[in-house]
Amino acid sequence: MTVTIGRRELLVALGGAAAAWPLAARAQQTAMPVVGFLYHQSADPFAHRLRAFRQGLKETGYVEGENIVIEYRWAEGQYDRLPVLAEELVRRQVAVIVVPSTAATLAAKAATTTIPIVFAAAEDPVRFGLVASLARPGGNLTGINFFSSELVAKRLELLRELVPSAARVAVLIDPSIVGSSERAQKEVETAARALGLHIQILNATNSREIDAAFAALVRERADALFVNPGGLFNGRRVQMATMAARHAVPMTSATREIAEAGGLMNYGPNIADAWRVVGVYAGRVLKGAKPRELPVEQVSKFELIINAQTARMLNLEVPPTLLARADEVIE
Repeated sequence: MTVTIGRRELLVALGGAAAAWPLAARAQQTAMPVVGFLYHQSADPFAHRLRAFRQGLKETGYVEGENIVIEYRWAEGQYDRLPVLAEELVRRQVAVIVVPSTAATLAAKAATTTIPIVFAAAEDPVRFGLVASLARPGGNLTGINFFSSELVAKRLELLRELVPSAARVAVLIDPSIVGSSERAQKEVETAARALGLHIQILNATNSREIDAAFAALVRERADALFVNPGGLFNGRRVQMATMAARHAVPMTSATREIAEAGGLMNYGPNIADAWRVVGVYAGRVLKGAKPRELPVEQVSKFELIINAQTARMLNLEVPPTLLARADEVIE
């Protein structure tokens, strides 16, 4: 038997199908797993680290916008916003929360005991109570520890090697990083005594206080500036490099971004690679791995970067032995 469909019926049928297409597309989009991303600073200074994070996700088969959605939350340097932003991600019912800083990790940990959390932390995650042990995290958190704070003595040694005349060193610390800043001050004081250096502790929690810190180190005639790790300083690296150049102060730090902006030298972990590992771990969690069963990785890539252009501006001759050990020399 032949069934004849009139023109009106055909248009109605096609119209219904067309209306269903965007519904199907929306359903497919909402079916994508959602990754929550929480960080204590703003996005702009960390674009290359974000690329590394996305590369890690890609290595496990996930591409933003294709088969996963990423919900970003940036605290813009306001640490007190982190708990609120973490709660937002929990309410969003994300599949995993990525927190590439200790401060963001603590906020996420306080917000949920069930949603998997993947961190990148400069602090000892066991001592901070993030995991039971590195080999067996035991809860809903795992990630990578990149030892940024534990390298204070090595950084001071390298500074002394590059600037042998330095006797008075100003140390810039962000005191808003609770716990970390106190320990950093103790470590730098211990390392300075061993090297016979006199240090001057300077605190800064915003751009204005960074300017005040530079004014103080110039007034006290510091021979060099040692920048403690911190998202604030990374985000204000151009400001600090400009001030260091203006006052002809050798500046050393823990992150390559500050050296690239005009700092003299940096020695520390390859943090971009740590963010890549975080992406890999987040992808593994999306595939069903349990955080309690994923050992906390420890960073294996460290880098020494020397800005030769800045050294010339400061009339410093970089020792050949130091150049030979450098992973990168900025000309």
